[in-house]
Amino acid sequence: MERPADDVTSALKAVIRDVPDYPRPGIVFKDLTTLFRDARSFDLAVELLAGLCDDLRPDVVVGIESRGFILGGALAYRLKTGFVPARKAGKLPYRTLGCSYQLEYGEDRIEMHEDAIAAGQRAIVVDDLIATGGTARAAGELVETLGGRVAGYVFLVELSFLAGREKLAGREVHSLLVY
Repeated sequence: MERPADDVTSALKAVIRDVPDYPRPGIVFKDLTTLFRDARSFDLAVELLAGLCDDLRPDVVVGIESRGFILGGALAYRLKTGFVPARKAGKLPYRTLGCSYQLEYGEDRIEMHEDAIAAGQRAIVVDDLIATGGTARAAGELVETLGGRVAGYVFLVELSFLAGREKLAGREVHSLLVY
């Protein structure tokens, strides 16, 4: 699918709330809960994200905790695939594999169940927003460690000034709304 028209993306951007100085001074947080609560906007966003996945042919959608669960679950339903959560360390009940990644202010870790991805499965990694790209790259590394193939990365919002896409170089990366 082609990228949606500017009037469509502008309409979606209009329902996203900016929260200044959160989580710390100087940051303008993109609060997507205002889009999620609006049924028409949420449905349109998921439909357009699914369209961006047309050529990726995923077997499974990997959603990154926590807002990636919201989009990932809806997208998996729309694409008729399975859903796999990529969670913060210590949150999954079964045996896991994990991957650590750098944040601007330290380190974090995400995990997946060791049997979450079958060998050769095509996965798309979904999150609400890509900033610096570390979390998405870690999720992709987990998919590959488990024997899967990353078909692409899909984000509702991309903060292009943070250059997170560069950490995913050589991969299909699709963002619906770019700031």
